[in-house]
Amino acid sequence: MNRRISICGKGGSGKSTVVALLTEELAARDRRVIVVDSDESNACLHWMLGFERPPRPLLELVGGKKNVQRQMRKTYSDGEDVDMTVLSRPELGVGDLPADYVVESDGRVLVTVGKIHQSLEGCACPMGVLSREFLKKLRLADDEMLIVDMEAGIEHFGRGVETSLDAVAAVVEPSLESLALAEKVQQLASQAGANFAGAIVNKVPSAEVAAALNAELASRQVPTLGTIAYHEELFAACLAGRRVELSGDAVAGIVDRLLEPHSKAG
Repeated sequence: MNRRISICGKGGSGKSTVVALLTEELAARDRRVIVVDSDESNACLHWMLGFERPPRPLLELVGGKKNVQRQMRKTYSDGEDVDMTVLSRPELGVGDLPADYVVESDGRVLVTVGKIHQSLEGCACPMGVLSREFLKKLRLADDEMLIVDMEAGIEHFGRGVETSLDAVAAVVEPSLESLALAEKVQQLASQAGANFAGAIVNKVPSAEVAAALNAELASRQVPTLGTIAYHEELFAACLAGRRVELSGDAVAGIVDRLLEPHSKAG
């Protein structure tokens, strides 16, 4: 069964909204859902999950961005394996983190890797290194699921973040760019040795558009996990900073397919 799942997509595709909806559905099935916010630019995932505040970022726990950069420079200059050690423990669960680095309610747990807060701060590579190491060392209990909200685009594949995950899914909105990115995500996941579970078609305004998107994905040999229509209540919740919830069978069907061993939707 897929228990460690990453959600990818282009900026604006609704990736974080999908993460929140999947989390709600899994929590309703009595799973403890650990959400790792690995997107250094999105500041609102905690609102979508119903939390008043985000947790402190893991980047602070390891001494900040400059400390990770120093370790990165030392690793490269010494010619050591790029899988350097930022976190000292060989494995850990979310219960091993200090309390202010985790927020939790109703079976939903949020951990944040780090954010870009100011101009001229430099690249997001330290966050990528920390994401990869944390996910590699994260231990899940039997009733726990992991969902990772990836940064927009595909740079995280270059950092090897997916190497410790069971499945990768791509969120596709009604645009040619989004379709092309989903095809690329499938290719990169395969190259990384990760299972590409399929595409989640999102923000669809009509049945006709849904059919066109699914047909285009099929022509590109990209499997699909399901379709989420455009809903005014989701738009309103995101605009107001409220918890994202959606009734109906669409999200439940996507979760069913994601939970299948090495799911390859049709």
